[in-house]
Amino acid sequence: MEIERTYIPVNIVDEMKRSYMDYAMSVIIRRALPDARDGLKPVHRRVLFAMYDQGNEWNKPYRKSARVVGDVIGKYHPHGDSAVYDTLVRMAQDFSLRCRLIDGQGNFGSIDGDSPAAMRYTEVRLQRLAGELLEDIDKETVEFVPNYDESFTEPSVLPAGFPNLLVNGTDGIAVGMATRMPPHNINEVIEGLIALIENPDLELVDLMNHIPGPDFPLGAIICGRQGIQRAYMTGKGSIQIRAHVQKEVNERTGRESLIVSDIPYQVNKARLVERIAELIRGKKVEGISDLRDESDQDIRVVIELKRDAVSEVILNQLFKHTSLQISYGINMLALDNGRPKLFNLKGLLQSFIDHRKNIVTRRCAFDLRKAEERAHILEGLKIALDHLDEVIALIRRAASPSEARTGLMEKYGLSEVQARAILDMRLQRLTALERDKITEEYNELLHTIAQLTAILSNERMILNLVTEDLTRIKNAYGDVRRTVIIDAVDEIDIEDLIAVEDMVVTVSHTGYIKRNPVTLYRSQHRGGKGITGMGTKSEDFVENLFIASTHDYILFFSDLGRVYWLKVHEVPQASRAARGKAVVNLLQLDPNEKITALLPVREFDPEQFVMMATRRGIV
Repeated sequence: MEIERTYIPVNIVDEMKRSYMDYAMSVIIRRALPDARDGLKPVHRRVLFAMYDQGNEWNKPYRKSARVVGDVIGKYHPHGDSAVYDTLVRMAQDFSLRCRLIDGQGNFGSIDGDSPAAMRYTEVRLQRLAGELLEDIDKETVEFVPNYDESFTEPSVLPAGFPNLLVNGTDGIAVGMATRMPPHNINEVIEGLIALIENPDLELVDLMNHIPGPDFPLGAIICGRQGIQRAYMTGKGSIQIRAHVQKEVNERTGRESLIVSDIPYQVNKARLVERIAELIRGKKVEGISDLRDESDQDIRVVIELKRDAVSEVILNQLFKHTSLQISYGINMLALDNGRPKLFNLKGLLQSFIDHRKNIVTRRCAFDLRKAEERAHILEGLKIALDHLDEVIALIRRAASPSEARTGLMEKYGLSEVQARAILDMRLQRLTALERDKITEEYNELLHTIAQLTAILSNERMILNLVTEDLTRIKNAYGDVRRTVIIDAVDEIDIEDLIAVEDMVVTVSHTGYIKRNPVTLYRSQHRGGKGITGMGTKSEDFVENLFIASTHDYILFFSDLGRVYWLKVHEVPQASRAARGKAVVNLLQLDPNEKITALLPVREFDPEQFVMMATRRGIV
């Protein structure tokens, strides 16, 4: 029997467009971008919820990471285990998150880029602060949605007691868009939120009095406020982050050292040290005699300088050529009701306030419903206790529990829930003391119901509860700012750091050049034998010698009719007896090109001219 096949013609362009859009939206919404409300991507949310669901909380014993990862990929996140474990690891690293969400035991990697131990060796539990993200999740405060195979449910967002997106930041690359949010200080962000709750019309300048800028886990220095202001105003901006470098002088040798104690966010320390070593080997940075990484719990990289080195010049070169200074691009993109949106600072804070208002409202509504249900049961118990003998007689006469329940409902006008509670009541509750407790609990519930009803009808009272929750978290978990913000630093002009000093420039016949301070050649008395000015080979001799300031130019004319120039301070200083350095190593000459003449010039004055003459008399 032949199977009848039906073919549906599809335009390949349309099919590619549709498939690509489906893929792009899946990456944007379900993988790469965080939710503006709890600041979490789906994988982070699933890891935290799975640990909460396991009871793996801050005051319970650690559990194997492999068990958590297995639970996450089995129940909620049908992707590779390495992706889930990488997420778990990052939330446990104190150099990745400003406020860690997971408490890890074992090797979770290092700032040098070392890999964490395999998940079968490490153990985890939730940090106490992570509990604030999940607080009240059992009070119907958030929507639960089916998991990938509809065998379990998972939260679509966490209640999030603190603004995790701003506090811990995030990075994510989606399709056609990306997010990059720097971490902030939890104290400052909460102060900004409370100020915005008190005055919704606050301007950005006022908010920046509370939140002056990012606060990175490793400290470091932010240079300039303009980039921060632009990012907070538009959602996009760039800031310069510098390492914290101090100068130390060795008392024994008198030499200076540069001590790096904080490095920019997300910079690999081992690669940074390797890069500095490469610059020293390649002679791109001269004046460094030794480089050591003495870090333990704290970062300490020691850069020892040569005796005649200018520390400011070398530091400026290191900022320019290494990741001791980086540019950090801010892109405050997050999901707003499932749609990607570029937020400014005020928009992000307002989004969190709206979320917390919703959470507190739903929490109060849940507590009110539970209080009313309990009060309803206590009303039934009070009726039973007021007619105790008749109730007991009715129950004793009944042939079955259902008959007793029906009898109670009909005689005393009770609901089925009240009648069931009376039948379930233990005999000890009939004592005078227990009866007093029931009355006391009922009166307390009436007071609670009145309070909750008042709160739900008054938005100001809900906002007061939001403020109370935020203040409690700030008092419990707040800490001091680590990152220093300074005014913009203009790039140091190396020449500004070179002292103006007269130099004796010596050039030999075979093309070796050097400079020495004029003061090196002290005045001779009558009968003096003189001092050696330059050591040369037998076939070499000094051909040019002139005095010029360190800030003067030297023009080099070649036999190909070209002119090159150097500043005098760029000519290497050597000892009196040394030959110096070959000119070909200082200038980018062509093969077989030779320098035929030199000319020191103080400044390029339009009224002055250079006259040249060849051997054949052409001028």
